[in-house]
Amino acid sequence: MLNVIRADSSDIPAADRGLAYGDGLFETIRMRGRQAVLRRLHLDRMVADAARLGIPVDRRDLDAAITQAGFDYESGFEGFDWVLKLILTRGNGGRGYRLPEICQPHLIVSVSAMPALPDNGGVVADCSRFPLTVNPQLAGIKTLNRLEQVMASREFTGKEFELIMRDSAGNLVEGTRTNLFVRHGDKWLTPPAGSLAVAGVMRKYLIDCLRETGHEIREETVPPSILSLPGFRGLYLTNSVVGIVPVRIMSGVDLPVDCGLETICDPLQTLE
Repeated sequence: MLNVIRADSSDIPAADRGLAYGDGLFETIRMRGRQAVLRRLHLDRMVADAARLGIPVDRRDLDAAITQAGFDYESGFEGFDWVLKLILTRGNGGRGYRLPEICQPHLIVSVSAMPALPDNGGVVADCSRFPLTVNPQLAGIKTLNRLEQVMASREFTGKEFELIMRDSAGNLVEGTRTNLFVRHGDKWLTPPAGSLAVAGVMRKYLIDCLRETGHEIREETVPPSILSLPGFRGLYLTNSVVGIVPVRIMSGVDLPVDCGLETICDPLQTLE
């Protein structure tokens, strides 16, 4: 049975395994009134990734939690978009790292105001010096273990919208809170899911949207050199809250800003 806990209450137990060990995962959902952007994809990912971690959860319970949050919180944001966060943990119990004999998951529900959206003309980004390592067994799962992103975020100076993390070979992988897409000639590139710490639902939506509209999209490694190759047309950062963000300056270098991706795919059409 799923135990739903509101973060604004005092009911979050200190023995929760998500707090003790990062034993869980989360979704961050953009809300418009009582409707959720990319609702189906958020539910798909949370159910699938919970199964990968061995945390039992019913999709209907998660869906009901989104609906209930819409009723409970939308009036507090006075017509503005807001952000719903769902944290799913394995619950309490177990000896040390060992799993409890009976798993009773917790779903912690919290809300926040929508962050300011970046300028449509593009943002400033840089590369983080902190490398990204990905356990292939956990690749793509938005687990509660985000310490690498926390450490990379210490490098923000206030000038950058995002810091992009690299793998051991120096390839561009993802931002601290975003996935990335590159437009090169008539094709689109994005790093493969197996190389990612978080395979975002916006990333999934955009891949599907580009394919459905007849565009070539490849999942392959993205070396930094591609940003200076002939035919490079744009670098985009994406997540489910801010949407699609073009980069106009990367590591101090001006980039072309091709506003093509946001004109092809509009995630706000997915409101449910």
